[in-house]
Amino acid sequence: MIKSLSITFVAAAALAACSSTPLDTPKAPVDIAKVAPPANTGGASTAQSTVATVTLDPLDDPKGKLAARSVFFGYDDFTVAQKYQPVVQAHGQFLQTRPQTQIRVEGNTDERGSREYNLALGDKRAQVVAKQLELMGAKAAQIEAVSYGEERPKAEGHDESAFAENRRADIRYLKR
Repeated sequence: MIKSLSITFVAAAALAACSSTPLDTPKAPVDIAKVAPPANTGGASTAQSTVATVTLDPLDDPKGKLAARSVFFGYDDFTVAQKYQPVVQAHGQFLQTRPQTQIRVEGNTDERGSREYNLALGDKRAQVVAKQLELMGAKAAQIEAVSYGEERPKAEGHDESAFAENRRADIRYLKR
């Protein structure tokens, strides 16, 4: 009996030690008039923010206007469609404000057509985007235009959706 009484006592003591005060227990009110400001501050607060300010490079912002870096073209076409003008304009203006930045415009095609034809078409696509970047403020010395033709497909496949993904000019930043 003494053994069971001591086990009960130990269990009750352990439960009492684990108890906590309820969260809704009211605290004593604080009289703000009695709280003194820190010494040598003239009553001004000395609290400083510990949150670091991070400046994100516009080229690294996945939601920024420079996130889109491809201009897509129609079949056998090398004119920049109206819907891609904002992409070209944003990159051209960015290059204008950063004269040390270097880019490469890479012209690409789908697999239809001869190798030579596709290299020529990819070159026309790269050149037209490069020219428009210049019109938007970039310097010719900042831009290199190359053609990869059908050699660097973005999408594998032999259907219209894959072809459409591969008919493009990509803007690649080389030196920021």
